[in-house]
Amino acid sequence: MKQKNLCKKIGIWLLFMIMNISLLTACTRKEDASGTTTEDGEKVFYYGDTTFNAENDESDVNPHNGYSGWACIRYGIGETLFKYTDEMEAEPWLATGYTNVDKNTWEITLRDGVTFTSGRVMDAQAVKECIDHLIEVHERAKGDLKIQEVLADGQKLTIQTKEPVPALINYLAEPYGCIIDMEAGITEDGNVSGTGPYRATLVETDKGLTLVKNENYWDGMPHLDTIYVQTISDGDTMTMAMQSKELDAAYGLPYASLPLFNSAPYTISSVEASRSFFGAMNYATEALQDANVRRAIAGAIDKEGFTSVLLEGNGSPAVGPFPASFSFGDTTVYAQPFDLEASRALLSEAGWTDTDGDGYVDKNGEKLSLRWLTYPSRQELPLLAESVQATMKEIGIDIQINCTANHLDYIANGDWDIYASAFVCAPTGDPEFFFTTHCLDTSSKNRGGYHSDKLEALEVQMSQTFDVTERAKLATQMTQVILDDNSFVFASHLKMSIVSGEGVTGLVAHPCDYYEITVDLDKN
Repeated sequence: MKQKNLCKKIGIWLLFMIMNISLLTACTRKEDASGTTTEDGEKVFYYGDTTFNAENDESDVNPHNGYSGWACIRYGIGETLFKYTDEMEAEPWLATGYTNVDKNTWEITLRDGVTFTSGRVMDAQAVKECIDHLIEVHERAKGDLKIQEVLADGQKLTIQTKEPVPALINYLAEPYGCIIDMEAGITEDGNVSGTGPYRATLVETDKGLTLVKNENYWDGMPHLDTIYVQTISDGDTMTMAMQSKELDAAYGLPYASLPLFNSAPYTISSVEASRSFFGAMNYATEALQDANVRRAIAGAIDKEGFTSVLLEGNGSPAVGPFPASFSFGDTTVYAQPFDLEASRALLSEAGWTDTDGDGYVDKNGEKLSLRWLTYPSRQELPLLAESVQATMKEIGIDIQINCTANHLDYIANGDWDIYASAFVCAPTGDPEFFFTTHCLDTSSKNRGGYHSDKLEALEVQMSQTFDVTERAKLATQMTQVILDDNSFVFASHLKMSIVSGEGVTGLVAHPCDYYEITVDLDKN
């Protein structure tokens, strides 16, 4: 065991040294440690981020590829027809307005004077080509939008859906909806021509990207000439880079590091987000087919301790997928409370008892051992895994943690029992998104094979309901269904924070978690 721990420590040290050398090498391009202007007069910016990697399904900036649209919009490359306010309400962006002609027809007026970084004018034909390609190759978008036909006439775009899609405008603000020039195409490395304040000149999966300003941006002149986005998965490395001014700003710093940046010259922008950390049950696992076992697991997760101690208060304990700030959030639903004694009783009722005195429950000669699959790029997830492992041991469940960057391979192979992930559950500001993504028979991320007749019926109602208040009521009912089934166990909601160094302005955390690099970003 000592040798194993030593090897682990050596591996971590080597990773730290490699990443730090990489950062130092990159930063030699600066004039000096605190400078922002190169010898040729360019204004440069260095941004550290944890999310741009294949592990997060963000392998490039092509919005039509998995979740890479998040990178496209986060780094100011692409924009959507609509965007979200601070209250997560959809408002026009590349569009100027819309009319819901009938339940299946939407007329959208596009903004004049917008060009792609390719030089092409953004008109309805260009947007049509983009949306047509999106629904051809992107299964999640195809399922969300349910588009029958897109028609183009000058700056007027008409979308006809196969069935009513009440949240269509919200979905069009989702990152996969970034409008890109399909005539310019998608490069081999996943680069695209968007309408944002910056364009990517280098895209390197798991490493980062280089951005240069869009001189013809429609909404003002960007302040920075070049932005180097650097993927840094090690929290200590990122912390040291911020302290030494090798980075101008950083997203994803460890919570333990945030107090280091609470005073000048640093600033921290924080916001409560709808990103939730939760575990999904694999119904292919025989033990998890038992409702009492799932209830026991749900009641043995110390959400309060995880949030207050391990997250150092940078979040809130979760009941369901949506935080209390939403009208359909935590205050409207009920989940299994943390109660180890009750969990032990539930296991016993299910026939799981410790017959051999080894501290773990067993049944028919088999120990209750569950594979907890997660990934390291979200610093909270390994902490959650360790917390769960400790409390599950107290009720006699053996949790085998597999925290790995190639977690999607294990998902595909079925080599897991509980999968813990981080997900922005209401990135569109509408509750339907989470259910259609994770909980239905047709959901792309229903990895555990969950099914509920009641939930499917409620979704039929949701898909036909345009009234916002009624949609909130349905969302509460749908949430309660999955909580009663304990098919998903929600641990916490995240408070997201972005740290900026001296002189940085215009970098503001947003509840949707993806408007980061904008035309307002500057450093003086």
